[in-house]
Amino acid sequence: MFDLAALATFAFTVLVIELTPGPNMAWLAVLSVSEGRRAGFAAVAGVALGLATIGGAAALGLGAVIERFDWLYQSLRWAGVAFLLYLAWEGWRDANGAPEVLARQGYRRYFARGFLINALNPKAALFYIAVFPQFIHPNAPVAAQAALLATISVSIATAIHLGIVLLAGSARSFLEDPARHRVFQRALSLLLVGVAVWLLMATAR
Repeated sequence: MFDLAALATFAFTVLVIELTPGPNMAWLAVLSVSEGRRAGFAAVAGVALGLATIGGAAALGLGAVIERFDWLYQSLRWAGVAFLLYLAWEGWRDANGAPEVLARQGYRRYFARGFLINALNPKAALFYIAVFPQFIHPNAPVAAQAALLATISVSIATAIHLGIVLLAGSARSFLEDPARHRVFQRALSLLLVGVAVWLLMATAR
């Protein structure tokens, strides 16, 4: 039913794409440095759910609707960029706060934000629309194939995101000094602004 060579090629394609800096990577780094690994893990769970939702929607044909109606595509595009800019502003604003204090805030909001970053990202939907059909065999059940491809994609992305959280979280001991913490978090916040601008340009049409 499934071509192992095609699945391996798809997995490699996803790996290359996920290793390219993007909204998830930048935000998870900012969050894990400022508020710790637990906040980062909560965000990763939200990101995974967001990716799974987009993948499932694309498999059901909803992604094609987004592609067809330009106003819907543009709405998602601008909402996603605005949300990233808000997160960058929040990271800049909170740079003066101590990590221990910030970590006490509820983790549910980080889960929700991770979900929203991906649910409002039309590029994620376009990935599934553009890439999935190339690896789906027309003579086999489409839904089952799409579900498997989505599972592979989300699994690879989640593994990479967890690695980012672990690496960024390990830097917190170095950043216990308030001055270093402030400079580093603000630098990451500026990076997040850059990612938002890049996303705006990359999704323009």
